[in-house]
Amino acid sequence: MSSTTDLKSSLAYDETFDCVQCGYCLPSCPTYITMKKETHSPRGRINLVKMAAEGRISIDDLAGPMELCLGCRACEPACPTNVQYGKILESALSTVSAYRKEYETVKEKTIKKVLFHHVFPKRNVLGFIGSGLHWYQTWHLDDLVKKLNLTGFLPDSMREMEAIMPEVLSGKRKEGTMAVKEGETRFKVAFFTGCVMDTFFRKVNDLSMKLLTASGCEVHFIEEQTCCGALHQHSGERDKAKELAKANIEVFEKLDVDFVVNSIGGCGAAMVEYHHLFELGDAWYDRAKQFASKSKDISAILRKVDLPFKERSPLNVAYQPSCHLTNVQRVADEPLELISRIPGVKFLPYPDMKMCCGSAGIYNLVHYEESMDILDMKMKNIRSVRPDVILTSNPGCHLQMLLGVKREGLEGKIRVMHLVELLAESCNIH
Repeated sequence: MSSTTDLKSSLAYDETFDCVQCGYCLPSCPTYITMKKETHSPRGRINLVKMAAEGRISIDDLAGPMELCLGCRACEPACPTNVQYGKILESALSTVSAYRKEYETVKEKTIKKVLFHHVFPKRNVLGFIGSGLHWYQTWHLDDLVKKLNLTGFLPDSMREMEAIMPEVLSGKRKEGTMAVKEGETRFKVAFFTGCVMDTFFRKVNDLSMKLLTASGCEVHFIEEQTCCGALHQHSGERDKAKELAKANIEVFEKLDVDFVVNSIGGCGAAMVEYHHLFELGDAWYDRAKQFASKSKDISAILRKVDLPFKERSPLNVAYQPSCHLTNVQRVADEPLELISRIPGVKFLPYPDMKMCCGSAGIYNLVHYEESMDILDMKMKNIRSVRPDVILTSNPGCHLQMLLGVKREGLEGKIRVMHLVELLAESCNIH
């Protein structure tokens, strides 16, 4: 175990003293509500970080509670003393990751290296995976796999995800500019597609760019962009996250645009905090800060423009907010305002709407049972308002809602759509 001095520097020790243990965070924490343990609450985890930094508990004692945190950061808006919980959490996960590297098996090291270094950051690799999944669905191999029960050997989490996989599109997107056809340009924007998002939800990205163009924006797409690094950061791979941040900053600095727009709550949250990866005074800190100021969720841009809505049939809609969009980017009102503008749509608030759905990146894969406890609580609340559609603003939330609808036996009764999909449908954009 590292010395106390080393731990105090690697963990956000000083920040733990901002927590006065008041408990205002407890009702906002999904893991505290479902697990009913103080160690799985924000204040409990903060206290564990402090104890670990002081050498009173081991890194092993710290690891479990920190890894079971969703990272939804709903505790931050609830905190009266503005505790930087995100910074404390990231420092703990990085410390745990560094400690565990000494004990990882060759298999574990290989899997992490392949995923974090050779899959997520590589557009060509993800494109190949996307094409494979596209043909897997086109040739109905998914139906054959289910019929022969070939997924039986997979863990429950992977088997469930395969069952609700959305339609995957294939093909290479052309780099270039989508210019406004007529009228005055409102904004010049670059579009960030993400890695997992562009593999599983390419349609949402395509519709996003079409919506932006239809609303008077000049849209630039650049092929050199890479993964945002969010999954790396949440997994303690801070050095790789920093490398990816630098790559994206350099790429988008080349473009003279007003904003860098995305439709991914989690990626957007990582990018608006890129400067947190660098030290104050570092040139990269200033560049990251400038990039972060331009990074915007698509709802924040579409809220400022006029969309060409058409009349549509009545629709009852519930919305599952992305935690990272709401709690990190602090974009909460914009999606709701856009929903309210859609003709024929009735918005249905439900109990604990802002509570995390339990997806949290790959949390629902590595902590499946804990994630399902949170999802079941969420679906009970959504069912109480009987929506026709559940709207999302993040791919992880989207997949989790699809899984929730399936677990409740509501397939064919409730649609799950990204906010962009409903906006495009309501503007007759395909």
